[in-house]
Amino acid sequence: MSQKSQVMVVDDDLAMCGFLRTFLGARNYNALTVTNADEAVRRFHAERPAAVLLDVVMPGSMDGLAALAAFKKIDKDVPIIVISGQGRTSVVVQAMRLGATDFLCKPFEENELEMVIEKALKQHQLSQEVASLRAQLKEQSRYTMLFGHSRQMQEVRDLIERVSDTDVTVLIRGESGVGKELVARALHDQSLRKDKPFVKVNCAALPTELLESELFGFEKGAFTGAIQHKPGKFEFANHGTMFLDEIGDMSFPLQAKLLQALQDGEFSRLGGKSDVRVDVRVITATNCDLEAAVASGRFREDLYFRLNVVTITIPPLRDRREEIPMLTEHFVKKYSVQYNKPFPGISHELSALFLEYEWPGNVRQLENLIKRMVVLGSEAPIVQELKNPSCTSAPRATAPPLQPVMPPPAAAAVAIAPASLAATAPAMVGAGAMMAGAPAAIGIGSVAAVAAPAGASAAVNVSLKDIARTAAREAERELILRMLTRTRWNRKEAAEILGISYKALLYKIKENGLDKAS
Repeated sequence: MSQKSQVMVVDDDLAMCGFLRTFLGARNYNALTVTNADEAVRRFHAERPAAVLLDVVMPGSMDGLAALAAFKKIDKDVPIIVISGQGRTSVVVQAMRLGATDFLCKPFEENELEMVIEKALKQHQLSQEVASLRAQLKEQSRYTMLFGHSRQMQEVRDLIERVSDTDVTVLIRGESGVGKELVARALHDQSLRKDKPFVKVNCAALPTELLESELFGFEKGAFTGAIQHKPGKFEFANHGTMFLDEIGDMSFPLQAKLLQALQDGEFSRLGGKSDVRVDVRVITATNCDLEAAVASGRFREDLYFRLNVVTITIPPLRDRREEIPMLTEHFVKKYSVQYNKPFPGISHELSALFLEYEWPGNVRQLENLIKRMVVLGSEAPIVQELKNPSCTSAPRATAPPLQPVMPPPAAAAVAIAPASLAATAPAMVGAGAMMAGAPAAIGIGSVAAVAAPAGASAAVNVSLKDIARTAAREAERELILRMLTRTRWNRKEAAEILGISYKALLYKIKENGLDKAS
């Protein structure tokens, strides 16, 4: 063995401890001997040995079997060989149930002990290698939908590799369902903070008051019901990464507090008198036009420049159709295993439909369709759905083009051309900014456009953007109501179909006054 493995010996017999220390040392093991179970648990927690030789009968408040259970709570994979003069079947069975790797009765042969130790360590090493490979495969699977082979996604990957090991703020842009959170996680996982927390907060899921307390925490008595102080997400993310999704939906007053936290690395909790210092890398994401929000006064310009140090824009799925077959195969395999429902693969007809479809809900919509197909065990409903003209003509939103890595530092740094209203308004009217692609994914057709208020075209103070926002809200309300009706007001099922969190749906129901309709 090239490196000594540490083996802990737990036995109250000093002579046995001395024998095993000599025995292990002669075979290139580093022996750690302990004579009582309580001390053994403390040393095990600190030393983390590669294996344990454990006697059953021990003095003190804890016997060998209790120590075995404690070891397994600390490290469930460590090999533990029980050695005892008590060879009763009940003791052996109990030890094996608690997770013992093997059991030897005293007295034992030296070659027998040597074989048992070698076997246990080899099995442990093999299981660790398998676990590592599984973790790598899982990680690869996790990013399959992100790192495709198209030129556009290669550019995204290059940007991630170039900025992941820095602490600069990153703004991720792209339509709903393209995988913005995956990019954020990839940035974290490839950074020096990868072993620290990754904390996600959806700024659109909570009203301003709740979002502030969620981000920054509150002190006892800060408001009615604050019976004790609560740290915020920024504190939980200390030394790690904070991912603020849908940053464009954050209220204007709260933007000022976020700006202070970014600039100074400190903030005060709600009701607090002192500042809290944190070391957090902030990554944000949005599918809205931040430049237009800045121009209209809905988003702080100074915060925009603070967040937009590096921009990564993820192209929609319709602009990288060559990746659809690969993604389809990946999701079929994934959900066949997850639901234990073998699926033979999709037909040429469905493959062609997938390549022709516009995918307003992007990769998330494709994944949900395939998940449903695997669970149902048939592609017929999906084929019928995609052949439906109202489905295949679903509205499409336009994402801003991929931008240079580093925008210029001055006011001219707004290098990202805002998407034209003519391109974005139809998508907002057709499906709402929150749920792009949801109607197609569930087979109800596209949501009808909402007409502008009467006389709006002649009103001087009514802008097209106001009309588009009103239309989007109405379309969103109609879509949520349809889903709730379809699921008989099963909110969890409706949230899953719409591709949003249960908490976000509850907020949207209340915001749109649908709680009264139930």
